[in-house]
Amino acid sequence: MNRPYTFINVAMTADGKIDTFERRGAAISSPRDKQRVDELRASADAVLVGGRTLLEEQPKLTVKNEALREGRVRQGRSPNPIKVGVVTVADIPKESDFIQTGDTRLVIFTTSQTSISKLAELRALGVEVFVDDAPRVDLNKMMLTLKKLGVERVMVEGGGTINFELIQQGLVDELQIYVSPMIFGGANSPTPADGVGIPREKAMGMKLVDVERWEDGGVILKYTF
Repeated sequence: MNRPYTFINVAMTADGKIDTFERRGAAISSPRDKQRVDELRASADAVLVGGRTLLEEQPKLTVKNEALREGRVRQGRSPNPIKVGVVTVADIPKESDFIQTGDTRLVIFTTSQTSISKLAELRALGVEVFVDDAPRVDLNKMMLTLKKLGVERVMVEGGGTINFELIQQGLVDELQIYVSPMIFGGANSPTPADGVGIPREKAMGMKLVDVERWEDGGVILKYTF
């Protein structure tokens, strides 16, 4: 395969929301699920997020457990997976946790809509920046670039727009969902796959390969494409 193995991981409510209508990164995962996510991050070569998540939540995307980080180092890897951001205009604050937290490579895919001065600032901070001369980042080209950077396994942590675009373009191999026993509601609350949407006849099919029922009331669903 000429691109990395790519899996999406999301935590959603029973009514299919990954955040409230406020879009402030509402907690959904249980303590056990947070441990599972940490293990998934430790297994990945890179963790990828889209623009809204990158700019509004400023995620750390680091491996929290020290033993997991040490395990990566013993394997000859960095303590944390490479952080990857995909954003049309990369107005990322230099104090963002995405940039400042954790020992690892930082990679941003953006467009020529990002100012020359911002690109220079990011590169001065040690960020590897790839610029598309197009309205949107070319996700197929992005995956090829990640492969060339030595990335074999990518974990995607959203949000809904980047998830949808990656799935629609056939760039996702696996989807893992933690379903939490709670309801957020809200017609405008984000879901695991947002974007423009598609008609029924173009729906992307998946195969359910595993189900886990947890004592915290949550359920883990694993699908392949």
